[in-house]
Amino acid sequence: MTDYRYRILNVFTLGRDKLSGNPLCVFEDARGLDDATLQALARQFNLSETTFIFPSAKATARARIFTPTFELPFAGHPTLGTAHVVRALTQCGDAVTLELKAGVIPVSAVGDAWTLRANPPTWRAVDANRAQLAEMLGIDTAELGADPLWVNTGSEQLVIPLTTIAAVERCRPVESLLARHARVNDTRYLAYVWARASDAEIHARFFFAKGSSVVEDPATGSACANLGGWFVATGAGLPLSVRIRQGDAVGDRHCLACG
Repeated sequence: MTDYRYRILNVFTLGRDKLSGNPLCVFEDARGLDDATLQALARQFNLSETTFIFPSAKATARARIFTPTFELPFAGHPTLGTAHVVRALTQCGDAVTLELKAGVIPVSAVGDAWTLRANPPTWRAVDANRAQLAEMLGIDTAELGADPLWVNTGSEQLVIPLTTIAAVERCRPVESLLARHARVNDTRYLAYVWARASDAEIHARFFFAKGSSVVEDPATGSACANLGGWFVATGAGLPLSVRIRQGDAVGDRHCLACG
C-alpha cells in the first residue's frame, strides 16, 4: 500500500494568526493517483481547493488544482500555497515555477510572502443586461458601475464593478440567476463584485457554486488577477497598484496586493 503525504496550509493569513486565511490541502507527490481518485480526495477534504504535485519537464513542479466537484486550470491561493510546499520539498530557493493547466506560472517569495504573475488577460462582453445582473445580485440596477466583463488570466470569471461599498455589502446572489447569467460551464458559475473605497483600495466579494448552493470566498487570488485584467481591458493607466479588501462579509478580513 502506497502512502501519500499531504500538508494543510492557510494562505492569505493575517499577521501571526495561522488559522486565518484560506485553507489548502497539498499532496506532496501524487504520482500513481488517477483522475477519479484526485477528485475523490478533493471531495473528501472538502476545502475550497486541494492540489496535487507531480514532476515537470518545463517547471519546478507540475500541480493540479481540484475543488470538491471539478478541476481548475488556475487559482490564486492554491498556486501560492503549492509554491510554498514545492520550495520546502525541493530546496529550490525563492523563485518557483509551477506548470498548471493554464500554463507555467512564475511564483516568487520574500520570506513567506509569495507573489505570482498570472497570464496576460483575455476578455469578452457579458450577454446579460444590467437589469438582469442587478437582479442576479439582489441590488438595484443603478448600483452597477462601469461595464462588467468576463476576464480570463488563467481561470475565467465574471467581474462586475459596483458604484459603492454599500452595494457590495448588500449583494445577495440568487442561485438560479447566477447559474443563468454567470455560468462558465455546466459545473461552474461565479461572480466577482467590487467597488472603490479610494484610489488606493477596493472592497470585493466573490460568489461561486458549491454543489447546489452559492457560497462566498473570503479571499480569491485568481479574481485579483482578473480584476487587474479588467483594468487592462478598460484602458486604465499602468502601472496600477491597489489593495483589495475581501472577506468582511464572511467574518474575516483580508488585504491582497494587486499590481
